Amino acid sequence: MDSRVVARLRCPVCHDPLAEVATGASRSLRCPRRHSFDIARQGYVNLLTGRATHSGDTAEMVAARADFLSAGHYDVISAALAADADAALAAADAALAAAIPDQVLGAYPLVVDAGAGTGRHLAAVLAAVPGTVGLALDIAKPALRRAARAHPRVTAALADTWQRLPLADASTALLLNVFAPRNGAEFRRVLAPGGRLLVVTPANDHLTELVAALGLLRVDPAKADRVAASLAGHFTEESTAVHRQELTLSRAEVATLVGMGPSAWHADPAGSAARIDALGEPVRVTMAVRLGTYRPAQA
Repeated sequence: MDSRVVARLRCPVCHDPLAEVATGASRSLRCPRRHSFDIARQGYVNLLTGRATHSGDTAEMVAARADFLSAGHYDVISAALAADADAALAAADAALAAAIPDQVLGAYPLVVDAGAGTGRHLAAVLAAVPGTVGLALDIAKPALRRAARAHPRVTAALADTWQRLPLADASTALLLNVFAPRNGAEFRRVLAPGGRLLVVTPANDHLTELVAALGLLRVDPAKADRVAASLAGHFTEESTAVHRQELTLSRAEVATLVGMGPSAWHADPAGSAARIDALGEPVRVTMAVRLGTYRPAQA
């Protein structure tokens, strides 16, 4: 695992620093109190303790997401994150250097993706901002198997982002949160002074053409208010932008899109397939997301 990232990780049991150790052919992360966490052969470390608050995406959902994202349909999200990340890190560089001891930050600002999925968005940010290192956090093992291979500077860890994050205080320069739960208090704890949080959520018209045609879950009209409430007292919004793009999809790609999202938990497979088969090709769909940039609130 990347030692530059491991140096910022903390034991989820006692919160002491972790170090990589090898025992024969197996590897693990271990703290001074000898709490040990196995590194899977697929490259991610399991830092989950106790019972997770949710199960995460299934292997089928992760595979669908990987297929859909690899086709480039959501590259506009990756590009927007990369552009905002570059600007946020450049603006925060002086504050980070002044606030974080060299032995914690080093020369490599840490980018953490909380709810990283396959790691595609994190990989795009790392590619756009040389000199950074990345940590992909997710509760789904199938996602982490892919995230661990998403970019040479990505380290992947199994963790429940609703619980305490396995990171040192003020260890993170940039935190990404894309279509994932938001833990405002923990995000604030791990972000360094001068660091930034980038949050991507669906806009009201996201996939609107498919909602009525296929009976998908609708975007909560109060979504923006719920995002603000989850971060209230911990973060101040600096800016927000809505990114839209018309997607031109085949019926097979629509099925993949449905299979990777929250509607996959509720849809009747046979009924969904019949509705998708009734769509004319190509299927034109609006991709619309809100990207907010937040700075830590003053204490």
